[in-house]
Amino acid sequence: MSDQGLTYSAAGVDIDAAQNSLQSVGDAITATHNENVLGGIGSFGCLYDGSLAEYDRPILVSSIDGVGTKTKIAQMTGDYSGIGHDIVNHCINDILCQGAKPLFFLDYFGCSKLDAAEFEAVVRGAADACKSAGCALVGGETAEMPGVYEFGEIDVVGSIVGVVEGSKRLPGIGMKAGDRLIGLASNGLHTNGYSLARRVLFEHAQLSVSDPLPTDSSTTVGEALLKPHTCYFNAVYALLQANSSIKAVAHITGGGLYDNLPRVLPSDLQAKIVQRSWEPLPIFRAIQELGQVPEDDLYRTFNMGIGMVLVVDQDDADTITEAINANGIAAAEIGKLHSGNREVTLV
Repeated sequence: MSDQGLTYSAAGVDIDAAQNSLQSVGDAITATHNENVLGGIGSFGCLYDGSLAEYDRPILVSSIDGVGTKTKIAQMTGDYSGIGHDIVNHCINDILCQGAKPLFFLDYFGCSKLDAAEFEAVVRGAADACKSAGCALVGGETAEMPGVYEFGEIDVVGSIVGVVEGSKRLPGIGMKAGDRLIGLASNGLHTNGYSLARRVLFEHAQLSVSDPLPTDSSTTVGEALLKPHTCYFNAVYALLQANSSIKAVAHITGGGLYDNLPRVLPSDLQAKIVQRSWEPLPIFRAIQELGQVPEDDLYRTFNMGIGMVLVVDQDDADTITEAINANGIAAAEIGKLHSGNREVTLV
């Protein structure tokens, strides 16, 4: 037996490596801070001035989510550059469904053994996504836990707090039959459905991340799966402030259109969506064809090319659609509301 005894480092946890990695991304983190962030990196708690004087009745909106097994694709390709964007954008979109703008964000990075390059890529990506939306990255947790995570695995989670004026929170009142549904395009799976995608593409079809996507030879399987989660904040938030005819916003995540759109509907309305109003992305067609996945399961698992849905007054549908397209997000009318019992039907 060694006379030196056991150490934390010998048990697989390197505290110095974690501190050094945090210092390496300090510039990216502080670049997201504004006058409301009080204190720097390393405090026990993150201080944020919540006076919010510009609001008459500020309501805080919070959310937490994870990237899930999309991290497996990053591990397979060695490309972690989009994972930080994924978690931030997912959380921002979630609170946008209440009409909120993001204030601050905290991240969690879990692993078996910390890889400095992977950590830096994820945190810099998160900082970049925060900065793009005017959100402060105020803190986080780096957890090196051998025995909990397998070697090479990472886990990425984020928590966000935003604010909405009390009179503008969503879903709003006044939804009625005839209101239009505007679909905002996704660029891929975003952060949901990767367990099924990996099962079909890698186990069943025996593809690799470097293989061309069978339904789109211009991209590889890995590239199609790693496209960062689209952030809809900059395309939608200003419209929410200026236009009261946007009555609800639904983020199409796990559960697809079937499970997410009903979350914002009143009990006496249903949504009828016209499938031919958009073309599902090649990645979804590849999963469907290679795995012979039933259509109902596809639409309950994936966003199928629609990452967000707005419920708007029929008189303003064209104007709002044009404005979103002008803001850089492809949008189109995909259906409307009918009397019913809070469900989604594809027609």
